[in-house]
Amino acid sequence: MGERSASGPHRLAVLTAGATLALLFIGGLVTSTGSGLAVPDWPLSFGQVFPPMVGGVLFEHGHRLAAAGVGCLTLVLALWVVVREPRPGVRALGLLALLTVVLQGILGGVTVLYRLPLAVSVAHACLAQVFFCLIVTLAVVTGRDWVATHPSTGSASLRTLAAVTTGLLFVQIALGALMRHMGAGLAIPDFPLAFGRLLPPLVTPHIAVHFAHRMGALLVTVAVGWTVALALGGTTDRRIHRPALLAAGLLVLQLILGAATIWSGRAVLPATAHLMIGGALLATSLVLVLRLSRRPVARAAAVRPLHALGRRALA
Repeated sequence: MGERSASGPHRLAVLTAGATLALLFIGGLVTSTGSGLAVPDWPLSFGQVFPPMVGGVLFEHGHRLAAAGVGCLTLVLALWVVVREPRPGVRALGLLALLTVVLQGILGGVTVLYRLPLAVSVAHACLAQVFFCLIVTLAVVTGRDWVATHPSTGSASLRTLAAVTTGLLFVQIALGALMRHMGAGLAIPDFPLAFGRLLPPLVTPHIAVHFAHRMGALLVTVAVGWTVALALGGTTDRRIHRPALLAAGLLVLQLILGAATIWSGRAVLPATAHLMIGGALLATSLVLVLRLSRRPVARAAAVRPLHALGRRALA
């Protein structure tokens, strides 16, 4: 019964997570196309609910419409969880996700009204990733696999490494957001070298932030690779292998997209996909952390008491 009651919220959480990942891509398009101020007012667009969708308005107002859709999904999900979910922690998580999406909408409005202040723009980008992680967490903890597992007694070192890797990924994404909104995406125009050197002259803040993002990518590559290797070699649990393998694949794709962004002179598609895949990699690492904290209930242990009761009843 518990599994059946969790299936509805779980499916809605998965849908909301998918919509949020698409929203990350759409939001990235706004920055990649320079459309952040294509609509100068908020919450309306040129005083209208549906302005002519031409030029940058298509990206900016389209982003607002997609964000409104995700907000509606989050509202329904939060209410469903609060009403039907017996676990207080999961109910709190649903309410936190709702609060976060409201705050995200307000930050988006402030970004427009104050004409793209750097601190607010970066906070808006980072909070989007936090919200995505909250929704992904809701999708995990409302799933049947989570209900059918209990706290893990597995490797504490692997769990710690996976958690540290997730933290590093978030810091790297924050650095990427700072770089994008500073306009430092091509502050170092070549790759893999930097101005033809291993260590570029750090003479401007733009070059320093860009190079810090590259060094962060190197650190994240080592951390993700180490985590994946330990996850694949330290357990036979397919629930752990799947996100580990996905993280490895996303990491390779992310590195390729980062290089393509530089080589193409920040072309819209690779630059935007780079942002989205970064969010997907962060969420996958988080799923790995969550699953490492749980392990399947032993089926034999579950049925043995029933056999014992049956023997007593027959006796």
